[in-house]
Amino acid sequence: MKTEKIYSAGIDIGTSTTKMVVSSLLLKNVAGLTHVPRIEIIEKTILHQSPIIRTPFINKEVIDMEKIEQFIFQQYELAGIAPADIATGAIIITGESATKQNASEVIHAIANTAGHFLVATAGPDLEGIIAAKGAGTLQQSKNTAKVIANIDIGGGTANIAVMQFGEVIGTCTLHIGGRLIEFHHGVVQSISSPIRKLMDIWPDPLSVGDAAEDKRVIRCMEEMVDTLAMTLSGQLTDERHPLLLGHLPNWDKPIDAIMFSGGVAACLYENDCSERQYDDIGEKLAKMLLQHEQLQSFLWLKPQETSRATVTGACTQTTEISGATIQVNADVLPLKNVPVITCHMDSPLEEVEHVVKTAVERADTLFSIQENRSPFALYFSHLPYLSFQDVHRLCEVILQQLAARSSKEMPIIIVMQSDYAKVIGQTIQALHRTVPIICIDQIKVETGDYIDIGEVLPSGVVPVVVKTLAFHSK
Repeated sequence: MKTEKIYSAGIDIGTSTTKMVVSSLLLKNVAGLTHVPRIEIIEKTILHQSPIIRTPFINKEVIDMEKIEQFIFQQYELAGIAPADIATGAIIITGESATKQNASEVIHAIANTAGHFLVATAGPDLEGIIAAKGAGTLQQSKNTAKVIANIDIGGGTANIAVMQFGEVIGTCTLHIGGRLIEFHHGVVQSISSPIRKLMDIWPDPLSVGDAAEDKRVIRCMEEMVDTLAMTLSGQLTDERHPLLLGHLPNWDKPIDAIMFSGGVAACLYENDCSERQYDDIGEKLAKMLLQHEQLQSFLWLKPQETSRATVTGACTQTTEISGATIQVNADVLPLKNVPVITCHMDSPLEEVEHVVKTAVERADTLFSIQENRSPFALYFSHLPYLSFQDVHRLCEVILQQLAARSSKEMPIIIVMQSDYAKVIGQTIQALHRTVPIICIDQIKVETGDYIDIGEVLPSGVVPVVVKTLAFHSK
């Protein structure tokens, strides 16, 4: 086939800054003429990078949605791209911004107006992974056996993603960032909630109005950097640590090398904080990281991107392309925020009815709101070789569980990693002509993920974004 171009946008609404990137993704069939088509993204080109602006707030708890929307549409004009031309991409709300009162409202409102198929995501684990992709850490880990940690430090959080052989093996997020303590005219103007909790056991904690040069400011930063070093060295085991956001570190291999991205990283590698120019602890935090003895025991690697890592990753690295042999009812698409439930098929095929029934019941328990059932995707993993009879039996079981409840608003959504989507989708439609079906393959997901499925492209594939939707609280 000829190449096919689609446009992608990435928008990062962070604690300190907001930025946007527009790119083009080039698709091509990389299989031979006699093989089953396999469409892949063969080229990613950044068309426009916005300036980095300070994230606008109406007050400390409310993001200024109107100003953010104005900024986004201005960037589309500068890029020469209409929002309707955007086929994929992601809006990421990160750090402390994700804790604001209207965070969910902002991100979903923008997603509905800023692109034909633009997804809304939040959640510190996903942010860390996207930043690691944008910084080049994931790609670098493909070329080495070393375990590499990417630490993306912005205004409010440090999102850690640990990689080996091109795979994510663990994540963790800490309340470490440049804007956790802010100054004005040489005095402390604001102290974030996690830092206040950190100082709960201090006999004389830092207060608003204290001098910016107060030694307790230095002590706060030392505790941040020590906590980061403990985390990377496998020494953080306290689930109640005031600087821990969410779960403890969950990788099981020692880290060999570290790479930093985010706004603070611009000071680390380039000695350039010119884009920041904010009255906070960011620059001093960067210097302290460079001088920390325990951190120096790791191999330090330089990223491809620093302050733009997350937004570049959101724009160029979040999209996957389905297999070409799929079965979809085009009028049902696009679909957004579809939760995934896994059907592990590593048990004998005779037990398929029990496996599917159990998965559907679990999905109803997890995703239904009161008595209202919500759409979900069944992900079939560990599928063995399926004969014609096996496919027919599997499809009968799926219909037994889902046909009676299906509608345009509740299509049957099947995702699989192996190339069975078309035969399973066509068999379901042959057995039940009117049931709406979305059956896609060559996508890897797991329970807890959400997926967005875009409209069918001319090549017959669909863009898919796998994500986590989790607006964390302070």
